[in-house]
Amino acid sequence: MALALDQAGLAFSAGEVPVGAIVVKGGQVIGRGHNAPLTRHDPSAHAEIMAIREAATVLGNYRLDGCELFVTLEPCTMCAGAILQARIARVVYGAPEPKTGAAGSVINLFENSQLNHQTQVQGGVMTQECSQVLSRFFEARRKEKRMTSQPLRDDALRTPAKCFDDLPDYPWAPNYVSDLPSLNGLRMHYLDEGPRDAELTWLCLHGNPAWSYLYRKMLPVFLAAGHRVIAPDLIGFGKSDKPKKDAAHSFSWHRQILLELIEQLDLQHVVLVVQDWGGLLGLTLPMAAEQRYGALLVMNTALATGDAPLSDGFLAWRDMCSKNPDFDLSRLMRRANPELSQAECAAYAAPFPDAGHRAALRVFPDLVPEFEDSDGAEVSRLARDFWQHRWNGQSLMAIGLQDPVLGSSAMEHLHQFIRNCPPPLRLAKAGHFVQEQGEAVAHAAIAQLSPSARHA
Repeated sequence: MALALDQAGLAFSAGEVPVGAIVVKGGQVIGRGHNAPLTRHDPSAHAEIMAIREAATVLGNYRLDGCELFVTLEPCTMCAGAILQARIARVVYGAPEPKTGAAGSVINLFENSQLNHQTQVQGGVMTQECSQVLSRFFEARRKEKRMTSQPLRDDALRTPAKCFDDLPDYPWAPNYVSDLPSLNGLRMHYLDEGPRDAELTWLCLHGNPAWSYLYRKMLPVFLAAGHRVIAPDLIGFGKSDKPKKDAAHSFSWHRQILLELIEQLDLQHVVLVVQDWGGLLGLTLPMAAEQRYGALLVMNTALATGDAPLSDGFLAWRDMCSKNPDFDLSRLMRRANPELSQAECAAYAAPFPDAGHRAALRVFPDLVPEFEDSDGAEVSRLARDFWQHRWNGQSLMAIGLQDPVLGSSAMEHLHQFIRNCPPPLRLAKAGHFVQEQGEAVAHAAIAQLSPSARHA
């Protein structure tokens, strides 16, 4: 049943009702399947049917004599019929299905003595686990439906959902919030994966011009460790709403939205994961609620305090953005990360289908605090003092050495202000977007920052 639950997880990731099935013969798995009617445009593509098809192929026979089928949800009439036709000896299911269950909840086809084959049935195996994955799925679907119906403000744009179809390696269900005071009705997107009571919650903050897609290589590592991951899209980025006017954006506004999101989600045992603007904003957050944070993973970023000059690399980036406000984001990502596929580069650009959706991309370079009285400079100086004198958590720094904007020099400068931070990881092949080398960084972070890993 645990293997069937793994299959249900694949269905969940694909946006299908999370049901999984396994066919076993002689103690060996010979068939696996998960719900796929939406993906395959096939009303018969239930988990049981998919597993039976694979098992029949393996055996080279449409009769599955002596086989057992394990499924996370009580079979429907269609699947019960297929099970009987296949001559499966026993069915074991997890959660009952009170609306369509054909193993006793609505009807019981398996007890019909008029049929020329009888299959043994056992229900209630790992019921709680099987029910929980279904509850999570339908809760997320209801929430998404409510948020999708959230009216769009007249002064904002919302990237069409079709722009996010078929993103490579980004299977996670969307979550939205619009009732934070500072949002004033705008809709903010975030990923929320993993158990709510996890040992650690990784709060992953992206920069400009990226979005939560940036963390797709790190999330699976954190989730495999049993941890929770929160990855928001800043307003103006990703699947979040995008104000039309450049003037809507400010350092203080974006910081306040993040503070309110963390408070509303009541995040605890947080590992703050930051890079680029994720660090400019994120490094100012823990001092507002120190008890929520236990660790820091910091990648190519800075604290813009206004009393030190901005790096030459950043000034060059800002100048490029000013001269080319409609730069080709896909091309930029390919140049910065030659290993990316064309589809991955296109995924980074997906939230910004035209110039109207790009206000944040245009204005963010100018929002970096440059002078002592710039918006965000004072709170950044307070944050510098916090990290240097008050921070008591674990820390890990990873530096992409190929970064021309916030590379080794900028990160070494930041390193001296983070109390008790060990020598950084130096990634020779990583550039500004360190997360593209993120699998190795995530494993190192778990080993160093996870309490259970440190005490093992």
